[in-house]
Amino acid sequence: MVALREESEESLNQLFRALADGTRRDILTRSLTETPSVSDLAARYEMSFAAVQKHVAVLERAGLIQKHPNGREQLVSTNRARLRRAGELLDRFEAIWRQRMAQLDKVLAERGASAAHA
Repeated sequence: MVALREESEESLNQLFRALADGTRRDILTRSLTETPSVSDLAARYEMSFAAVQKHVAVLERAGLIQKHPNGREQLVSTNRARLRRAGELLDRFEAIWRQRMAQLDKVLAERGASAAHA
């Protein structure tokens, strides 16, 4: 996509792959309203600590969260700028979609007007 060239294809793939999983979206949501530790997060899911760590690592590689050491624990916080970036990209897709729908509406209206006059 020409409009998205300022960011690498792999970076975009990482971003949206990270957001594609429900557990990762939930972790992201939790880190928007609090600063949980990875241990706190692991206690909230019916999966192993290692599985939660993997989800956190995917989010971190995508740039959506950051981990900060706090003693022996790692606290998780959302990278709001990166999350905003995802929203901007989706807004671009929506704008393209709306433009296409407006063009379709125009074509259908023109055809309707032609049929009414025939």
